Amino acid sequence: MAELPTPVVSVRSVSKSFGPVTVVRDVSFDLHAGKVQVLLGENGAGKSTIIKMIAGVHEPDSGQILLDGVPVRIPHARAAEALGIATIHQELNLVPSLSVAENVLLGRTPERLGMVDRRELRRRAQAALDKIGLTVDPATPVSDLGIAQQQLVEIAKALSVDARVLILDEPTAALTKHETAQLFRVIGDLRAHGVAMLFISHHLEEIAQIGDSVVVLRDGERVAEVPGSTPEPELVHLMVGRDIGDQFPRRRPDLTAAAPLLQVEGLSAAGRFTDVDLTVHAGEIVGIAGLVGAGRTELLRAIAGIDAYDAGAVTVDGRTLKPRRIRTAIRSGIGHVPEDRKRQGLVLQASVNDNLGFATLASTARAGLVDFAGQRRRAAAVAEKLRVRMHDIGQDVASLSGGNQQKVVFGRWIMAGSRVLLLDEPTRGVDVGAKVEIYELMNAITDAGGAVLMVSSELPEVLGMSDRILVMRGGRIRGQFSAGEATEDTIMDLAARGGDERRTMQ
Repeated sequence: MAELPTPVVSVRSVSKSFGPVTVVRDVSFDLHAGKVQVLLGENGAGKSTIIKMIAGVHEPDSGQILLDGVPVRIPHARAAEALGIATIHQELNLVPSLSVAENVLLGRTPERLGMVDRRELRRRAQAALDKIGLTVDPATPVSDLGIAQQQLVEIAKALSVDARVLILDEPTAALTKHETAQLFRVIGDLRAHGVAMLFISHHLEEIAQIGDSVVVLRDGERVAEVPGSTPEPELVHLMVGRDIGDQFPRRRPDLTAAAPLLQVEGLSAAGRFTDVDLTVHAGEIVGIAGLVGAGRTELLRAIAGIDAYDAGAVTVDGRTLKPRRIRTAIRSGIGHVPEDRKRQGLVLQASVNDNLGFATLASTARAGLVDFAGQRRRAAAVAEKLRVRMHDIGQDVASLSGGNQQKVVFGRWIMAGSRVLLLDEPTRGVDVGAKVEIYELMNAITDAGGAVLMVSSELPEVLGMSDRILVMRGGRIRGQFSAGEATEDTIMDLAARGGDERRTMQ
């Protein structure tokens, strides 16, 4: 019997605690040359902490990490890079004020005669961008890019290092199907060149495409290692410890007599969207589909009172709102879950309690004073309802996993009693169990007579949870479908190529 080759990286019985909370306990697995090892688990299961231990962000409290069978210490990210370990983190590590090229080669800027070699900088960055098929000018400031394009820059940055080990933490969370397919082609090339890879994704359908084997974590412990071809229901059961019934549990209402709750008429903003008309009725979920750059996020921000618009009107429950008045929008019952939770949805240095309560500080004040005790009581109840994994309501929100941070953003508007929820990629970076919980909360909003306008790049989510689907392209709504007639093909045909522009419902 042939002896198995020595793993490139071996994680041996590692554990890690933060204060009194143990987040990883006695976890072991191997990374082999030319293989993709998937790490699977719910939000808060310990995946990101394990990645950070390999990447030099944290050191294990106990256990070892071996490289080519030899124990190594990885005290910081520079040490990991020196060992040939590159990481694409779930949280973007880009400098918005710098160009794409400067971010791709950050810390490795080529020099000539003591000055930055701009020509070589551009050449190397362009080569990295070409690998993943990102067609942007390397001189473009990163701040000018959308979240999906920024994610691709982060991937190009990691691939620009000649790495033996590549760690990918939710690399496809903000990518379209086309961009994901391009990334998987790059991963295939890296596999052929013997690169060992560790891959995290909440998109279970990706695992069979890309994974050789799957290590499943639950509550910080390893519970199984199974082949990448393992059926999705079995993976879900291993991950959450229970069976998930309906993946998209939408209870479609009878909207025959439903009153309009949110109305948008002739909304236009130069360079962002043009002449948008839409209505969302009480009890209804309306999905907005479209490609990156179609204007979906910009539209939601304008409705939420964040950005200005040039023409048109936004009306909630018969009341027309003044543009760019966030406080007025909130008081009118609008809640907004933004696409980029870290930069736009959370104050990372503040507590879970504070982040949940930001929208209700004024409305629940007593004699002009903040009701701190009441805020804490209400926040604790919402956090429990959403199953936010934390050790205390006073814990900094920055210390939570990405999925639990998303629950906090969502919970703020549950706590505020918002009747109209504007959801921009509401389940990005959220595991399958937490997704179902969020969908049930959407159901609860509409069951109580509220309305949801949802932007999502996940077409199964749009199809599964929407009562009607609007399709945007080039800043305009190009058509709409009822839930019963829409398919992925008809939506993509309209979003990408124009298709048969039509309105099927009024």
